[in-house]
Amino acid sequence: MLRVEHLTKKYGKIYACNDISFEIPEGSITVLLGPNGAGKSTVIKSIMGFLRYDGIITANGYNNKSLEAKRILGYVPEMPALYPNLTVGEHLEFVARAYKLKDYREYKQELLERFELSDKIKKFGDELSKGMQQKLSICCALLTKPKILLFDEPMIGLDPHAIKELKSVFTELAAEGASLLISTHMIDSIDMLWDRTIIMQNGCICANVAKTEIEAAGESLEDLFFKITEGVGEEL
Repeated sequence: MLRVEHLTKKYGKIYACNDISFEIPEGSITVLLGPNGAGKSTVIKSIMGFLRYDGIITANGYNNKSLEAKRILGYVPEMPALYPNLTVGEHLEFVARAYKLKDYREYKQELLERFELSDKIKKFGDELSKGMQQKLSICCALLTKPKILLFDEPMIGLDPHAIKELKSVFTELAAEGASLLISTHMIDSIDMLWDRTIIMQNGCICANVAKTEIEAAGESLEDLFFKITEGVGEEL
């Protein structure tokens, strides 16, 4: 379980996140929505420990900046951060050695084939297209089989096959008990893939709603999103 309690992050006098709290249970997919500048990436980066902030964040009970938490957290950034002088294969080997993985090679090959990177295994990071870099970033995050995964705009730049595979990965991971947080502003890209949505605007959570609640109200996720971000919505 991922738990965020009273997360607050300021840049000068501006609140990027203002008293954010939520939980993501095991075996569930939560979608983090909001317009550009809403604070989504700040939440993701704070969870990963990349930013200083006020509040408490725990991963399966461990402080998010602890070694125990780092072992179970996986992260796919919006912009892939690859090593230009490492090949595709070397990136995955680097991750495997950093995490001291054992018996990972079969899974490594499965990921390469699934995301159509097998024939690119000797290409360097800076030789890959944006889409291929994104696919490699996803493979690196999945290789460690983390219990909690954070995806920041993961489908940008992906081809249709990769999007299809990534969606399948989301559902498979949740079925295996992982906790997933997917940050995006592309509502149609995650339709029907989520259990709960968190909608942010101006650094605040404006809605934290289960799919069943939205369906019971006869609304679509898109309806709720635009009612909150472009109209006058009450906190749910």
